[in-house]
Amino acid sequence: METTFKQALEQALNRTGRSLRSVAMAAGVSYEQLKSLQQGKAQKTNVDDAMRVAAAFGVTLDDFYLGKLSPIDHQTIAVAGHVGAGANVPLVDAYEKGDGLFHVAAPAQFTRNGAPKGIVAVEVEGDSMAPMYQPGDVLFYTRHTHEGVPEEDIGRICVVEDDAGMVWVKQVKRGVEPGLFHLISLNTNSENMHNVRIKWAARVMLALPAEMVERI
Repeated sequence: METTFKQALEQALNRTGRSLRSVAMAAGVSYEQLKSLQQGKAQKTNVDDAMRVAAAFGVTLDDFYLGKLSPIDHQTIAVAGHVGAGANVPLVDAYEKGDGLFHVAAPAQFTRNGAPKGIVAVEVEGDSMAPMYQPGDVLFYTRHTHEGVPEEDIGRICVVEDDAGMVWVKQVKRGVEPGLFHLISLNTNSENMHNVRIKWAARVMLALPAEMVERI
């Protein structure tokens, strides 16, 4: 049976871990048009747009239909927002699944067993975390499905959402009472936060220097 454009697109999205919106942006094709395809309202698109979508995956249209992709080259991770002075990060939950402010090529550490699953990133903005993290660095973490702080993440540098909905990158330590935590700043000139209630914390798994970040 001949592969439809819809089937080829779904296969490409599954293999690379990219979101439909990021592909539409990279291809210069209407997101709503591709969404209609994905929802089964159409099975094909015009040739020009199909070629643009294939090019967004770095392959020819013929190879796109055949599923000849280069998954390592095109696996991506969504950047949920920025961290820095003010620490106001729009969480990845606010975006369509797999989306964010932009996408970066997934580091090799996350692609050894196929497309990365559950990995999210934030981009450092300003020098509030210097000298450990510099502007443009990208920090990767896994958002746990449950609330709270995993035992193994206490004492680690984590991405943290506090009870007020603000997101920070801090070292997490136990507070004076159960359910309270100290958030220790990475920069000695920045204030620490003591006995804070937090919704969740996830340790920073990898920090990629700005010059090594590949935007997709």
